[in-house]
Amino acid sequence: MESSLKFFNKKTASFGRHETFALRYSWLTKGFQAFHSDKAVFSSDKSTIELGVGKNMVNAIKYWLRATTMLTDDPVEGLKATSIGKAIFSEGGWDPYLEDEATLWLLHWLLATNCELASAWYWFFNRFHKAEFTGEEAAEALADFVRNNLSGKHSEKTVKHEIAMILRMYCPPKANSNAPLEDSLDAPLSSLKLVMAAEGSRLYRSYANAQPNLPISVIGYAVTEVFNQRRAEAMPINDLMYGQNNNVALGRMFRLTESALLAKLENLAQAYPAIFQINETAGINQLYRSDNSVASLDFLHHYYQAV
Repeated sequence: MESSLKFFNKKTASFGRHETFALRYSWLTKGFQAFHSDKAVFSSDKSTIELGVGKNMVNAIKYWLRATTMLTDDPVEGLKATSIGKAIFSEGGWDPYLEDEATLWLLHWLLATNCELASAWYWFFNRFHKAEFTGEEAAEALADFVRNNLSGKHSEKTVKHEIAMILRMYCPPKANSNAPLEDSLDAPLSSLKLVMAAEGSRLYRSYANAQPNLPISVIGYAVTEVFNQRRAEAMPINDLMYGQNNNVALGRMFRLTESALLAKLENLAQAYPAIFQINETAGINQLYRSDNSVASLDFLHHYYQAV
């Protein structure tokens, strides 16, 4: 089975393509359904009228649809809707108005694994290891990563600004925050509480925990994507936790502790025993997949059909 995941490539990383506009609740629904009606909507002279936003916001909506892989660039067809985009955001789709938190967890996964279009998100959730930090520390760490690991020229100002965008999107505002009210009410991923602002200081916190609201079906989708990407039949759980050689660190990305990831995988194996098993081989806990014919979307289909 094919995976939508791409391997990290130092030549294809990009920054600042969101026109400085953070993802808003209505944008994915509005943009996807407008695209479904008119494939040329984002290049049309009437795009601002059809989407009800300014030109820069039109570009931002298109970017966020691509960054979350609801739309993708096809060498033959050009911009096209993906299977997961159709499943979620089509009229009558699973959750077109983002009413289910599972969809937010899924969007987080899709965004933070997009190492080409959302390189800063990939770095922050997979490679940045500090649980407490200031915005300036994170920005400097990202700039160091870009200088030391990526090819091509990247504006340091643009790179550092990506951290402010991530914090704006993921962090619920402080009670005494000067952030615009509109931003605080219209930041869907902040409800996941993957990043929190410490009261009375400039610190932010991004701790690993049990993530009880993270559905097993989203874990099933993510794990299947990783197995498909690596064309693997077995994977050390430690590798799923921390990632190796710039691979996706599933545990880190969902901010799970080691014991929480193991518990999620055990629940996954219990729910789908014909597909996944956990066994110890040479002292190493590994997740095995005995049936590679099950598609990633099947796990999500089971979830949304049941709710």
